[in-house]
Amino acid sequence: MKIELHEISVRDVVNGYVDSEENGVVGYGGRLNIRPAFQREFIYKDKQRDEVINTIRKNFPLNVMYWVLSDDGGYELLDGQQRTISICQYVNGDFSINHMVYDNLTPEEKEQILDYKLMVYICEGTDREKLDWFKIINIGSEELEDQELRNAIYTGEWLTEAKKYFSKPGCPAYKVASEYLSGSAIRQKHLETAIKWIADRDGVEIEDYMARHQHDTNCSELWLYFQNVINWVKVLFPNYRREMKGLAWGIFYNKYSGQTYDPKQLEARVVDLMEDDDVKNSGIYEYLLSGDERPLNIRAFTPKMRRAAYERQKGICPKCGKHYEIDDMHADHITPWSKGGKTIAENCQMLCADCNRRKSDI
Repeated sequence: MKIELHEISVRDVVNGYVDSEENGVVGYGGRLNIRPAFQREFIYKDKQRDEVINTIRKNFPLNVMYWVLSDDGGYELLDGQQRTISICQYVNGDFSINHMVYDNLTPEEKEQILDYKLMVYICEGTDREKLDWFKIINIGSEELEDQELRNAIYTGEWLTEAKKYFSKPGCPAYKVASEYLSGSAIRQKHLETAIKWIADRDGVEIEDYMARHQHDTNCSELWLYFQNVINWVKVLFPNYRREMKGLAWGIFYNKYSGQTYDPKQLEARVVDLMEDDDVKNSGIYEYLLSGDERPLNIRAFTPKMRRAAYERQKGICPKCGKHYEIDDMHADHITPWSKGGKTIAENCQMLCADCNRRKSDI
């Protein structure tokens, strides 16, 4: 990969600056693609953004930036998007610092900003070299999310459309499903979740799904599938609870949407399980759909309960009648939890590993 250092003035960078949101951000007379597909959305906080401008006004050096020479003779901004957009937005009058916008400055102050030299490394190389270099130079900064890196590889109209639905503040996915999704839309978490779910439906990895659809002209399949998942959840569990946030609803939909459930019966069971001290609440919904008790993570017997049961049994397994050391035995519910048994000392028995396994297999 070829890398050369250049000094480029703020004046040149902000020339022709246009932010077309989903359609991209450009500067440098229209020759610099400030937000290529592998870049994250603008995430600087006000204080970080202001400090970029304060650094320039004090003539202090900013960290170097990296541009990549494109096949068409233009440039893509490889590293420095947050700083570059901060500069362009300020000169464009999009925000103020200490109640002063750019137009409030004196002609001399404006010229000082415009004449400020940015240190830019211009790089030439393949797409893979660019991505690998991007990872390297971002090691010391805010780490890229996995989906942000995937977006760098599977660029195209399909991804652009998908980001409209899943990657913006207040995007359609956020409006219909914010209560069910965890993570930040702007950091691509909602998009990653949706693709993960639909990829699971197709029995492939996220990367495989994105590769298959990279050159599609729209993402209607993904968006319609996502809405079906959320609507299914809302019909089965109309009473929202905070424990529903961030669950793998798409995975559940793929496995269980073909089954028939009674929402009223489900709600009654939710109420019962929420009141059960032995149950871990986050597993309730998967348990109700699958019937598998493991997601409930039933409360374990305490060491004191285990020791009391062991001493009461004198180390004898009640199933096979053999003696074992306590570390070779497992605490077990005498009356199973599914039949109303509680995790209390009186309902604890110690079984050897083999008997415990055979009991679990029944």
